[in-house]
Amino acid sequence: MSELTDARYPFTAVVGMDDLRLGLLLNAVSPAVGGVLVRGEKGTAKSTMVRALAGLLPSIATVAGCRFACDPLSPDAQCPDGPHAGEASAERPAFLVELPVGVSEDRVVGALDLERALAEGVKAYEPGLLAKAHRGVLYIDEVNLLQDHLVDLLLDAAAMGRSYVEREGVSVRHAARFLLVGTMNPEEGELRPQLLDRFGLTVEIAATRDADERAEVVRRRLAYDADPAGFAASWAAREQELAERIGTARELLPSVELSDLALRQITAVCAAFEVDGLRADIVMARTAVALAAWAGRTEVLEEDVRKAAQLALPHRRRRNPFDAPGLDQEQLDRTLAEHRDPGDEDPDGDGPDDGGPGDGGPGGGGSPAPSEPDEPAATGSSEDAPAAPPRQRPGGTKASSPVAADRPYRTRLFKVDGTGRGAQGRRSPAETDAGHTVRARRPQGRLARLHLSATLRAAAPHQVARGRAGRALVLRRDDLREQVRRGRESNLVLFVVDASGSMAARQRMTAVKGAVLSLLMDAYQRRDKIGMVTFRGSGAELALPPTSSVEVGAARLEQLPTGGRTPLEAGLLRAHEVLRVERLRDPDRRALLVVVTDGRATGARDALARSHRAAGLLAAQGVAAVVLDCESGPVRLGLARELAAHLNGDAVSLDELRADGVAALVRETRSTMTRTTTRKAA
Repeated sequence: MSELTDARYPFTAVVGMDDLRLGLLLNAVSPAVGGVLVRGEKGTAKSTMVRALAGLLPSIATVAGCRFACDPLSPDAQCPDGPHAGEASAERPAFLVELPVGVSEDRVVGALDLERALAEGVKAYEPGLLAKAHRGVLYIDEVNLLQDHLVDLLLDAAAMGRSYVEREGVSVRHAARFLLVGTMNPEEGELRPQLLDRFGLTVEIAATRDADERAEVVRRRLAYDADPAGFAASWAAREQELAERIGTARELLPSVELSDLALRQITAVCAAFEVDGLRADIVMARTAVALAAWAGRTEVLEEDVRKAAQLALPHRRRRNPFDAPGLDQEQLDRTLAEHRDPGDEDPDGDGPDDGGPGDGGPGGGGSPAPSEPDEPAATGSSEDAPAAPPRQRPGGTKASSPVAADRPYRTRLFKVDGTGRGAQGRRSPAETDAGHTVRARRPQGRLARLHLSATLRAAAPHQVARGRAGRALVLRRDDLREQVRRGRESNLVLFVVDASGSMAARQRMTAVKGAVLSLLMDAYQRRDKIGMVTFRGSGAELALPPTSSVEVGAARLEQLPTGGRTPLEAGLLRAHEVLRVERLRDPDRRALLVVVTDGRATGARDALARSHRAAGLLAAQGVAAVVLDCESGPVRLGLARELAAHLNGDAVSLDELRADGVAALVRETRSTMTRTTTRKAA
């Protein structure tokens, strides 16, 4: 075990959190499991446990002077600092590398060493964080806020155990095997299902509701704050014992046998839960083997398969973006029973205690055993949640009960015109840190992304005049050029939903909610922030402040009641105020206003004219707008399209919203044009 040089909070001193503790330790035993994604509310010791884990990992032997931590016994043949043959070795602790949310791609994978390239005229590679994390821990706090292309890059490296760098004339490959740990608060937005699948295990955590456990947490934290070194020393023996157990389990791991029976149970469970692909089967198998090694056994038992399923499958069960992760325990037990050896005498599947952390044995850290909960644990499912208290209706208007939404579908792409500079996403054109380079320009402020070839071209004509001698290039600040990259940004999609009596027909509101739910799913996939204003009765309310959690928007939509008058003006004015505040908070994030209404306005005598004036305020601010026309029936007034004209936006009917409906319209139009052309030619 590495020495406690920084008096970090001891891993064994954390109270409770048994699943998180086990998930981290299994990855320490077998990094091939693929890392852990920790989902939970703020203030639940997620970061504390991850940082403490690094102190338990065994020290590693490296080739002296190698920047890529090559193992002297089996050095990487492709190491940029190699080849290594007979070089001296050195021992150091395994590094914990933390990846900040605002990190650049160059910092992650490494890049051309510009200082040497410009001063010495040589092409050299400067390693990134992936090289530093090799044979250690890579920790990503708030992984759901990291840019998607960086998450893809990190997970690819974790899966392959190697980093590939092809950029700026540099071609480098180096080993990058690390324990990957990501933490996130689901309230701040979800990871895409494709990225969730790349994490080996997932753990849901929440602060304990047991008063004694909470008191123990506070007691230990206060003791640590008062004397960090002394507190760490008091837990040193337990830390050493747990570190030795990790080492023993690592040595035992190659000897663990995965029987055909256990393998059939693993594949049967994955098939029963309809998990996409085969990654889940592989992760479950590796996790079950690691569980057996951690328990000191050389055979995988059914209890290992069950626990592996509980850790490896919940985040792979999402069938659409609004499904909460989870696992049906009854279905799991039933599937295991169906594929159990007839001679098995443990029909309940309880099995012997695996001796895992939290049971009072090695690694338990002296944490009190969690008591049986008095109520079901929260699963994130709306069906398990208590019924929401009745909300105050605007103007005291009686509201009809909420209706369910139609199934979501793929919608047309709506985007903001022009080129923005907002956070990277997948909706509107923008200048972004990622994307493809379209041109070079003089730096605007601090140089962020050097355009090397453009810089060299700018400096080349002046080398003689500047008295260049040797290979070093003589540069001036005026020579520097930066890259301009073109990609796509995420936007703030603000929904303004008419919940008045004119929308209250159950069949109609079901279709409207289905359309809004589809647009919410589209916003989720394009990494947008969303907000929701609803209006009915005598006023409007901000039902959902702008957030990255689209799941919350879907839940608010599900509970939306209807009835009363149609204060369209109030809804538009409330939207105007929300957008004004958001512009102050995040000036670079552009907004897309989606008004869901039939265009009617009631209340004052001139309600419609007042609504149009409110729409003019939004148009004057340059807000991009789309009106989802919910008018139906044989006789239509066209009020929604008139509102869209005052917003300087587009009006789209419910039928036109579907992406497949647009494609069918294009095909029909093309077919008509072809038939017309054929008749004329004949």
